[in-house]
Amino acid sequence: MKTIKLLLGFSLLATLFTSCYTEVVVEDDPGISIHQLLTSHELWYVDINSTVGYGETPFLQKAFTISFRNGVVYANNNIVGIGDTGNGFGIDIGEYEAYDMILDVYHDIDGFETFDVYQIDGNTIELYNPYNDTSYFLDGYQRGNFDYDFVFYDNIHYFLQEYEAWEKTYTSDFGAINEFDNENYLQFLAGGNDSTFQSSQDELGMNPANLIWDYTGIYGVGDVNGNMYLKTLTLDYDYFDNEYFELSVINDGKIELFHPSSETIYEFEGRGYIQYLKTSKSKGDGAPGTTDKMRKHRKDKVPNPRENTRA
Repeated sequence: MKTIKLLLGFSLLATLFTSCYTEVVVEDDPGISIHQLLTSHELWYVDINSTVGYGETPFLQKAFTISFRNGVVYANNNIVGIGDTGNGFGIDIGEYEAYDMILDVYHDIDGFETFDVYQIDGNTIELYNPYNDTSYFLDGYQRGNFDYDFVFYDNIHYFLQEYEAWEKTYTSDFGAINEFDNENYLQFLAGGNDSTFQSSQDELGMNPANLIWDYTGIYGVGDVNGNMYLKTLTLDYDYFDNEYFELSVINDGKIELFHPSSETIYEFEGRGYIQYLKTSKSKGDGAPGTTDKMRKHRKDKVPNPRENTRA
């Protein structure tokens, strides 16, 4: 009788454990799908300085934001108009398919790219390209809480590159006469070292394509502590020393340069807007020396610790 009771007890325990295990499997949460993940935020900011790996994926390298909407990929490739173009989403750059945490992008010009998608946290995803062993990290935002102003002012040097030329349209009556008074046009070149400028003393009112650039040098844009909206601009003129300015943005097409050494104020307006669309080269009308804009890392690249596990 005791033996029978023991057997019945073990049988009952086994039944209970089996029942509990089955219940856990049935109620397990399958998690968020890749479609839900990609569309959980309206804008994905490409944090270029967090990139790991030595490769480059062109459409991500040039984009400030990426969006995934109903099979279409949108990007903000330009600083000029960011927040307004495409209702904040930017322009249509291609199509995508998503399945099993894999994202396939068919870029209109650059062609096919594939990524393994990893959710890092509630606001960050990683796009790992197994073909160049490089990971891009994207921070998610809604259009209503995205700081377009910060992105604009944090990338002023790209803003300066988005016109074929900047034409001087105003010089203040006050201020000492100086060598820079003779410079009527500036150009900031995309590509290369991202720090090359040209200047011209051609007469005002000319087509940028017809300008003769008298000088080519190096420029730098710096921050001003405590004032996000004010920058410094240094133009390296070998033949009459560096020119230093305080740079303010009046609007998407006009800047103010204050020259502290002479206390002169200049205004320059952009001529020949270069919109980075779907082509691998800039859309300008033959601006000399311009190439496609690619965002540069502000620190050295590092190897990607993630192994290529794609079958």
